[in-house]
Amino acid sequence: MSLRTSFLCVAVLIASVVAAPSLFAQSVSPPASVDTTLYRDLDFRMVGPTRGGRVTAVEGHPAHPHTFYMGAAGGGGIWKTTDYGETWTNLTDGESLRSTAIGALEVPASDTSVVYAGTGSESIRANVTTGRGVYKSTDAGDSWQFIGLPNAGQIGDIKAHPENPDRVFVAALGHPFGKNEQRGVFRSTNGGETWEKVLYASDSTGAVDLAFHPENPDVMYATMWRAERTPWTILSGGDNGDGLYKSTNGGDTWTRLTNGLPTGLVGKIDVAVTPAAPDRVYALVEAPGDKKGLYRSDDAGQSWRQVSDKDEIISRPFYFTHIFAHPKDPDQIFVGNVRYWVSDDGGESFETKAVPHVDVHDLWINPEQPAIRIQGNDGGATVSLNGGQTWSTQHNQPTAELYQVNTDERVPYWLYAGQQDNSTIGVPTLPPAESAPVGPEGWWKAVGGCETGPAVPQPNTPIVFSNCKGRFSRFNFETGQDQQYWVGAQYMYGRNPAKLKWRFQRVVPIEVSPHDSSVVYHASQYVHKTTDGGVHWKRISPDLTANKPQYQMRSGGPITNDITGEEHYSTLYAVQVSPHDPDVIWAGANDGPVHVTRDGGDTWTNVTPSDVPPNGRVDAITPSPHEPGTATVAIQRRLLKDFSPYLYRTTDYGETWTRITNGLPSDYPVRTVREDPNRAGLLYAGTDFGLFFSLNAGQQWQPLQRDLPNTPITDVRIQRKDLALSTMGRSFWVLDNLTPLYQMDAQA
Repeated sequence: MSLRTSFLCVAVLIASVVAAPSLFAQSVSPPASVDTTLYRDLDFRMVGPTRGGRVTAVEGHPAHPHTFYMGAAGGGGIWKTTDYGETWTNLTDGESLRSTAIGALEVPASDTSVVYAGTGSESIRANVTTGRGVYKSTDAGDSWQFIGLPNAGQIGDIKAHPENPDRVFVAALGHPFGKNEQRGVFRSTNGGETWEKVLYASDSTGAVDLAFHPENPDVMYATMWRAERTPWTILSGGDNGDGLYKSTNGGDTWTRLTNGLPTGLVGKIDVAVTPAAPDRVYALVEAPGDKKGLYRSDDAGQSWRQVSDKDEIISRPFYFTHIFAHPKDPDQIFVGNVRYWVSDDGGESFETKAVPHVDVHDLWINPEQPAIRIQGNDGGATVSLNGGQTWSTQHNQPTAELYQVNTDERVPYWLYAGQQDNSTIGVPTLPPAESAPVGPEGWWKAVGGCETGPAVPQPNTPIVFSNCKGRFSRFNFETGQDQQYWVGAQYMYGRNPAKLKWRFQRVVPIEVSPHDSSVVYHASQYVHKTTDGGVHWKRISPDLTANKPQYQMRSGGPITNDITGEEHYSTLYAVQVSPHDPDVIWAGANDGPVHVTRDGGDTWTNVTPSDVPPNGRVDAITPSPHEPGTATVAIQRRLLKDFSPYLYRTTDYGETWTRITNGLPSDYPVRTVREDPNRAGLLYAGTDFGLFFSLNAGQQWQPLQRDLPNTPITDVRIQRKDLALSTMGRSFWVLDNLTPLYQMDAQA
């Protein structure tokens, strides 16, 4: 969802970070070709925004009512507040977390110094970041240790025994990209030193939620869910062990609960219990037709009745399906969905309550002082001290999920992107002349379009071009006016893309020609061109995608269809004009092909590297600013359960390609690549787990992590000898003055 706001400001405390060792495939980078001491004084700085990003895990403890934890879903890491959300401190910068996409947090009731964290959020939208295991802190988050389950994919929940912090259970969803065995409910009796799988359904069905009986921790509930994410669809539900389970012996054995609950084809389920009525259990269930909705048991799960089939509390179930119970009022329950729903009569009726941001994922209520609570949503984490009447700000959290970065020519120059679940955004790289209410890093401005972006400034004008899922936007900085145009008539939501005239993805390329800024390119499965700011468009290419019919379908199933257009497959994802020749245009599709035209679009040649596996997403193409005919492409296949880096370079307009991944860990998917315009052969690559550079056109790579957080790097730009980065979970960063890199010998 999007919030359209002009600007807000906040200060935030930022800690340092270092690159983390590999735990996933145990891969090791080759020795570096450049002595790292030569650039040890290069440091990045965060420039904002501090408008929060997605948070799917929050936690607190009644012994410290002013202290809360949050986990950012995209790659923002773990944060802590000790002042009711007034300020937040990052706990995972500089730590060894391989993935900083956080799916679950748990502070044991019996030991507030212990914190468990599961990586990988179970809200598996198309920009999902891979989880890589479970971590533990024994000093309230100051330091972290890896404690196992590296292949558990996404972690839906963690619960520690209320009297024994070393007895801990993990709900592992597994990898959403394909079958794997490390999924289900895992138990440790020694604080994570060893694990045993105590509930398993199949290699495609994992665990997503856990709950203890409030009076008898030997009684547990667990939900099992088949969830699968591919580039072309999201699948939620199955009949191979999906459902709600109960154990009465501390997890040794489990029984599926069926009396009154939907059976057969079942989707995602969330469960909630309350100390106010220990045998009452609520279950929010995705199921076909009128079987979906809220179910309630008053006998600890022996029998169930449906109390609501309200569509709004179970909409978009793969992304939401979250229910919470009040610790002192058994009839008050809360449902997180697009809206924040509250029932005061045990689920018979619901009403919405105002919260700072829509798309609610998690809620922790203080069991002793229930007016104190923290909520996690797509705009961050927010604290209430009065039962939800008012909430703390979410504009003090530099956890923005940004899809790309573009720059303008102002002094200081600005950075532009689409911020997931918020809006497009422009941020100055230095504090603006006007004062900021709370801090310079928080200053930002919405610039048209919507959350998916990109946002691309037109040189020497006040215009910023952007996109909203295929709708082209022209924003004027001077007037504040946003004009929006369609390339052609279309209605993408809920439609089979095979029946659409134009297949636009949520993230659509926009390219302003470096030769003539009135020429702008946009892309569906075709390349489109405008010379009048988007009012009129001309199609200049045939379908440049693989366009395989078996992948053209309405996203979702087998129970619920998704309608966002995220999974529109066989669309163009990258379009770039050569800086040497306005008629040379490169295009890459999200289903594999790379094309180039050398005559302005009259003819196109398929130049896809011959050894790249099929169906990958061409995330980035960078024509060399130094040599005509030379270009580098980044292709990503992680949604196909392939985490290998795919980088290729050509010097002959794509007739031949060389794979250039030496020095990149074998399990680091690459999201972007750029060549520096100030030095030939200096390349930067953004991966799911950090930044790398090469001084010799990709023959050898090594980390350029420095003080960057370990977060996905989604895009890279070079502006005035500065390096600007966008991240999926940690906002924008800038490395000022790349001169030390320019002065290095490629063979140093």
